[in-house]
Amino acid sequence: MEILLYLAAIIAAVAFAVLVIYLVKVLKETKRTMSNVADTLEGLEKQMEGITLETTALLNKTNHLANDISDKTTKLNSLVDGVKNIGDSVKDFTQSIRTVSQSVHRVAEENKESTAQAIKWSRVVMEMFNKNRNNKNL
Repeated sequence: MEILLYLAAIIAAVAFAVLVIYLVKVLKETKRTMSNVADTLEGLEKQMEGITLETTALLNKTNHLANDISDKTTKLNSLVDGVKNIGDSVKDFTQSIRTVSQSVHRVAEENKESTAQAIKWSRVVMEMFNKNRNNKNL
């Protein structure tokens, strides 16, 4: 019976040794995997620093561009307001000319006969003036 105990102890010891050997291999592979993960994370951290710097620079450029666009938009609004004012002035001027033209046309229509007679009398006066001048020259 003692032999069985020794035999059981040896089997247990061998099984324990095999378990320890496999456990050591697993831990070594885990260590290598963790080392690779650490290297990868270091590389990722360096890339993130570069991306952060580029993103910051891009954000600054975007803010500058937005400010520039805002300034130019303000200046363009002033120009558009000026053009609108010119358009309003031209419209008012055109309306004034139209009003004067309508007034002149209305007065001409109302005084059509008087105007025709004035033209006739002015022709008569001009003819008499020309005859008188021609008589003096002779």
